[in-house]
Amino acid sequence: MAFELYYWPGLPGRGEFVRLALEHAEADYVDVVRDRKSGMSALTRIMEKEAATPPFAPPFLKDGDLVICQTAAILLHLGDRLKLAPKNPARRLWAHQIQLTIADLVAEVHNVHHPVATGLYYEDQKREARKAARSFREDRIPKYLEWFERILAHEGRGGKWLVGRSAGYVDLSLFHLVEGLRYAFPVAMEREEAATPRVVALNSAVRELSAIAAYLASKRHIPFNEDGIFRHYPELDG
Repeated sequence: MAFELYYWPGLPGRGEFVRLALEHAEADYVDVVRDRKSGMSALTRIMEKEAATPPFAPPFLKDGDLVICQTAAILLHLGDRLKLAPKNPARRLWAHQIQLTIADLVAEVHNVHHPVATGLYYEDQKREARKAARSFREDRIPKYLEWFERILAHEGRGGKWLVGRSAGYVDLSLFHLVEGLRYAFPVAMEREEAATPRVVALNSAVRELSAIAAYLASKRHIPFNEDGIFRHYPELDG
């Protein structure tokens, strides 16, 4: 039975972290809203139906009768199902911790262009966004990237991947995170990448994975845009 991924149409967003894992594993899956005419109504129906464990918001994944919400929880599940995480319980938990830290940074990225309220337009909070962006560029981006760099330096005394000897879901997620930061903050990232060569090398290694390369070249891949989490507003890139 195929996995069913539910996410908003036309956005890479948080759904892309799940797509990359499914694509790399060459799993049988349906991107429901994208692939089915009734996909949006199906998404709404699942979110609104009375259930003991309703998903709060997309992305969520259906695996048979199981419905899993929250990107990190979905990937924790797929890590086992698709062999994209270590078998060792401690290492599997470490991978999950890294994914949760990636989720923290993704939330901070969104809050840069919406620092006052999610329900307001960006144009209504430009002044506050400029202040938030300066702190994000100068303090938060380097802090996070340096942490990933330290993990890579320690893993196998200079390993290629974050956890283990082969690409796992956290490596795919870090790839998408770096790509999003490059799109949103190209000037800041050019400066920061010079100090984090292992992160840059991991990004290149993921891009060269055969299934990922094919996915990125396909029509299934959704480009970044100004409706998603990673948005390029030149005034926020200093």
